[in-house]
Amino acid sequence: MGFNEKVHAYIAAKYYVYLKSEFGSRGIEAFIFATRYYAEQRGRRMALRAIADGEPLTYETYRRYGEWVNTEEIKDLGQSNQSESISISPDYEIHVTRCPWAAQFKEMNLPEAGVAYCSNLDPSIARGFSPEIKYSTTQTLHDHDYCIQRVENSGLTEGGRPLKKEDGLKSFTYHCAHSYWSYREISIGIFGIEGETVAKKVLDDIEKDYGKEAKEKLLKYEKVNFNINSPEL
Repeated sequence: MGFNEKVHAYIAAKYYVYLKSEFGSRGIEAFIFATRYYAEQRGRRMALRAIADGEPLTYETYRRYGEWVNTEEIKDLGQSNQSESISISPDYEIHVTRCPWAAQFKEMNLPEAGVAYCSNLDPSIARGFSPEIKYSTTQTLHDHDYCIQRVENSGLTEGGRPLKKEDGLKSFTYHCAHSYWSYREISIGIFGIEGETVAKKVLDDIEKDYGKEAKEKLLKYEKVNFNINSPEL
């Protein structure tokens, strides 16, 4: 198995497990903070590309500058994202009925980790892109039949999923590396050497469950600056 959406979710879930087990409620707060930090970096990368292209930092632009599409592997498993638009204007609302991240958290029996992750992820990506975008995730697939995502005063005139700019799409090797290293950075920033031990446990689990090659690919990204549009390795 290569890197894909479910491996991406696995990495976050493992950080949640070890941060919570080692530090209790402080560990959960650290996980939420790390999720927001990771997501805001993604949003800032998107904004840098949009500004370079002379595009306004609107929600319509945000949708086109996203960095991923479902992998063929996840499509073949029948776990790719599915959603429906409930309203477009003035507030854009979608209900997500299927998601590979939700599937992975469920397989790991970690609904509470999924709620902490998904409640904070997309609003934080949007905030990193532009604080003017008021994005919220008001319920998730981890404890409801569908996820609700809403953007206040979206400015959209039509729903559906726009085509994302291909030059901004990144592989899930990149996304998984970004996730691992950003959570590691925050874990160490808060808990010092104990946080570094958490990150090592996550890396050891990755090697155990996905192989030595997966571990080595993540290690290649140690010095990458994820705040900018750094190249794939």
